[in-house]
Amino acid sequence: MARIGFIGLGNMGGGMAANLAKAGHDVRAFDLSAAALEKAQERGCLPAASAAEAVEGADAVITMLPAGRHVRDVYEGSVIGKAPTGAILIDCSTIDVATAREEIAKAQAAGYRMVDAPVSGGIAAAEGGTLTFMVGGTETAFEQAAVFLEAMGKAVIHAGGPGAGQAAKICNNMLLGASMIATCETFALAQKLGLDPQTFFDIASKASGQNWSMTSYCPVPGVGPETPADRDYEGGFAAALMLKDLRLAMEAAQSVDAYTPMGAHAEELYTRFAERLGGAGKDFSAIIKMIDDSWRAEGAAPPPPPGVKI
Repeated sequence: MARIGFIGLGNMGGGMAANLAKAGHDVRAFDLSAAALEKAQERGCLPAASAAEAVEGADAVITMLPAGRHVRDVYEGSVIGKAPTGAILIDCSTIDVATAREEIAKAQAAGYRMVDAPVSGGIAAAEGGTLTFMVGGTETAFEQAAVFLEAMGKAVIHAGGPGAGQAAKICNNMLLGASMIATCETFALAQKLGLDPQTFFDIASKASGQNWSMTSYCPVPGVGPETPADRDYEGGFAAALMLKDLRLAMEAAQSVDAYTPMGAHAEELYTRFAERLGGAGKDFSAIIKMIDDSWRAEGAAPPPPPGVKI
């Protein structure tokens, strides 16, 4: 099997690296957190003392980092020129499209093949090896990367050229954020109109209003499949991460002069929920608490009417 340098062992990266080790790969892992390194070792990875050490002799380098600046620092400081030029470089972080394209161009100029491969599926999918990868890069780079991505996911899709994976990810999550807010509003209204939540779910999930936020990730406790709503909105996909992705989407929209009013309003509402009402660590579906009366009963002001900046 292959030697893989894996950098970034957080909630997502830890499970991904473990699945690569489980598949039989020699995973040399690095993270700034000693606890994350220890856990990775328990799951079959070999801890490295630095990012540069992790990529020595690697057939593939995989990164899962918080933001574009971290990706830039790691690739320019510890990967390019340190890893063998035959290694495929795979960045699975969710970052801005411009930085993804810049780093791929720098890697290519140094003789490497590189793809951007952000993921969809959350922590449970990272642990279970059922992520969806949206991959940007040349056809040759995609084919080289797919061998490793398939050990961590259920779907590996070539989205297009460099940066296309990031573009697909932020567009997908803009749609997810907006549809979750609409789903929360709808359940709140249905209950105020006297509809039982389960009965409304049974109807809407089989009618034209059905969507993933309702049928697979219902924000109402006790309705539909088990979701973070049934665990007081713990776990899942944090509202702070949804806000990050919405901001990336708005930056991208501005860069190409795209009109995204629903995305912009979703960003405003998640800013209010995550940063002003303390919901950052809760699952993003917990925004229903800001919309229905149970949140306002705790002293928070109601959200502003449509069109009002917050």
